[in-house]
Amino acid sequence: MSAEKSSEQRHGINYERVDRSSSFRQLISEKKKFIIPCSIFFFLFYFSLPTLASYTTLLDGEAIGVITWAWVLAFAQFVMTWTLCIMYTRKAARFDRLAQEVLNEEGEQQK
Repeated sequence: MSAEKSSEQRHGINYERVDRSSSFRQLISEKKKFIIPCSIFFFLFYFSLPTLASYTTLLDGEAIGVITWAWVLAFAQFVMTWTLCIMYTRKAARFDRLAQEVLNEEGEQQK
């Protein structure tokens, strides 16, 4: 065996077996179901301000007094960022539990 450990077995974990396990696939599936839609929403919302401000006059109108819609959208981006961070933090607890299940299963299979 070479000085490096095989890609299949590092730190006592058989990664190929983990990859085939149902708990690992559930973890990856749940993460994708959350992260991909949130990322798409984030990028669309984030790039709406520079796009709308540069190529349209939609945000030029007054929303509240002298405050234009551009400022409202800019403030909404801060709210959106904090909201997504809070949502992810709460979901991460579930992801951590699922990851621990994967590790526990791998530990049981090594015995």
